[in-house]
Amino acid sequence: AGSSSFLLMGAELGQEAEVAELQRMVAAEEQRARLTAQVHTFMEACWEKCVDKPGSKLDSRTETCLANCVNRFIDTTLSVTNRFAQLMQKGGH
Repeated sequence: AGSSSFLLMGAELGQEAEVAELQRMVAAEEQRARLTAQVHTFMEACWEKCVDKPGSKLDSRTETCLANCVNRFIDTTLSVTNRFAQLMQKGGH
C-alpha cells in the first residue's frame, strides 16, 4: 500500500507541474494578446491622425508623424505604468 501511495503522490506532483506550465503558457499568451491589442490601438489612432490619403507608399512626413505618434503612446504608457508601480510600492497611497 505504501508504494502505491508514493506513486499516486508522484502522479499528483506531475499533474501540478503540468498545471503550472499550462498556467504559465496561458499567462504568456494573454500578455502577447494584450500587447498585440495595444499595438493595434496605437496604430489605429496614429493612422487616423497622420494619414490623410492612403497611397501605395507613405511620404516622409506621414512616416515621421506615425513614428512620433507611436513613440508618444509608448512613452505615455511607460510613464503611467511606472507611476502605477510606484503607487503600488507605497501601498496605494
